[in-house]
Amino acid sequence: MSEELRSLFQLDPKVHFLNHGSFGASPISVYNEYQRWQRELENQPVYFMQHRLHDELKISREALGEFLNAPADHLVYVDNATWGINVIARSIALQPGDELLTTDHEYGACDMTWEWMLRKQGAMVVRQPMPLPVTTHEQFVENFWKGVTPRTKVIYLSHITSPTALIFPVKEICRRARESGILSVIDGAHAPGQIDLDMQDIGADVYTGNLHKWLCTPKGSAFLYVRPEHHHWIESLVISWGWGRSGTINPDATFVERNEWQGTRDYSAFLSVPSAIAFHREHKWSEVRKQCHEMLRETRSHIAEMTGLSAICPDNGEWFNQLASCPFPIEDPVAFKTRMLEEFKIEMPIVTWQGQTFVRISVQGYNTQADLDALVSALEMSL
Repeated sequence: MSEELRSLFQLDPKVHFLNHGSFGASPISVYNEYQRWQRELENQPVYFMQHRLHDELKISREALGEFLNAPADHLVYVDNATWGINVIARSIALQPGDELLTTDHEYGACDMTWEWMLRKQGAMVVRQPMPLPVTTHEQFVENFWKGVTPRTKVIYLSHITSPTALIFPVKEICRRARESGILSVIDGAHAPGQIDLDMQDIGADVYTGNLHKWLCTPKGSAFLYVRPEHHHWIESLVISWGWGRSGTINPDATFVERNEWQGTRDYSAFLSVPSAIAFHREHKWSEVRKQCHEMLRETRSHIAEMTGLSAICPDNGEWFNQLASCPFPIEDPVAFKTRMLEEFKIEMPIVTWQGQTFVRISVQGYNTQADLDALVSALEMSL
């Protein structure tokens, strides 16, 4: 299966590409659809923008909504999950002394977004330490909830973390947050296409996720989902014609209208999302993901045996799927990553978190056992 799927992507065959988690990779068919939309736009730019774009975006959002089990008018397209977090952080109104509770596993760009915006309001970011290894979901939730205080107004955390590649039990945390009257904001940068998603089941007030990573859409395509009771206070990073007409603000402009039109830009990546969803369905991606997980599980075990360093989570499939961070002793992460690529032709990020170093491994449908064997061999030679 992996060999067949490899031919459907544009990746350099000389490189063992184990870094899908950073920016993703699009299948040839999806990329062709992306370029088709670009040609449609260039064929009649004014007519396309003024008379076709919004209808085509609605069709695309409806396909995405079916994929996510979310109404299309609760979704807008954004460039990436960081953009989505910025929309929320710049829209939310907090008071001095209010707190946002998060973990110490969060993505740096979003961490900085919250820190910068809350500082302006006199509110605080509280990072609850979540030590490794993690054990059970129940213990994780209890440990995290110890950080909640009467001042906690927002809970923000990743569904799948960037540095430690752990799947957090966000559904239970969102449930508790709702019961406590706390806004829940979930960063799903690595989730769509890697794990099954159901917005109604998760129950987050806000969820943003990248589509150009594991769903394999073209670069610069992501979504922001907001429950309807919060639409009224969500603004947008760019004030443009979706806010009104003839220079007059429309107070009844919808969440979608305010956020969909960001001026002149290339919307082709958003319009290509249905083709990526169709690609996953055509190639039975739920089965592909299982095969990827099994290859990653075995590789993770080999690395742990090699180093004598314990894995950071149980091996039961609850905590990781196609992405895993494995502890590995590395003195110079930059030099190590460079050597991996230049000497062994392995593209893979090296992560430093809380004074520990990890190799973060992505296994996507185009990866073969040969890619992972090459990694294990290179790591053995590097010890």
